[in-house]
Amino acid sequence: MDFFDFHHHKTNIASGIYNLQTGSQRLPDTLFSAGIHPQDIQPENPDHQFEWLQSVITENCFAIGECGLDGLASMEMKIQEQFFLRQIQLANELKKPLIIHCVRKFYEVISFRKKSEQAMIIHGFNKKQSVADDLLKNNFYLSFGKAVLYHLSLQDTLKTVPLDKLFLETDNDDFDIRELYQKVSEIKKISIERLQQQIVENLDTIKNG
Repeated sequence: MDFFDFHHHKTNIASGIYNLQTGSQRLPDTLFSAGIHPQDIQPENPDHQFEWLQSVITENCFAIGECGLDGLASMEMKIQEQFFLRQIQLANELKKPLIIHCVRKFYEVISFRKKSEQAMIIHGFNKKQSVADDLLKNNFYLSFGKAVLYHLSLQDTLKTVPLDKLFLETDNDDFDIRELYQKVSEIKKISIERLQQQIVENLDTIKNG
């Protein structure tokens, strides 16, 4: 069975979801996500960016994203929220899950959860237990990356995350995702094969709403 990479930036990975860079016209042959990242927002011409987004949503487009809120981005938060809401509405219309980029704005992102009819997945989750608890309580999925390999408190948090709310990813990091599956299988005390199967089941769940 494949080691599915939920969120990555490498075009040579067959089993996973490639993150299409905002504005890109070159679509991969594999599954990908497309969205308007908070750091790429062009407030002077939003319709142009949303026309691009709708134009690249083909059959291989699994999810809308990365989209979300970034407390360190220079873009005004009110504008970020407008772009985020518009992408949530598009995901509702097209029945696609959302891959969320969130920096220092988790409770604001949680406030948008009720506006979404589709699954919302926080990618690259590496925050403390209380943030994980609040996200899970609001029916978010959490996708974990390289930090799990060495971050002990994050490993403890991972122990409390239900298997049916879990994804694994490499993001921008250069490492073999099989290492991550190995570590997570040890932390969760299950076989790698069981973990692989659960990730596939979770994908089916978010795909079908």
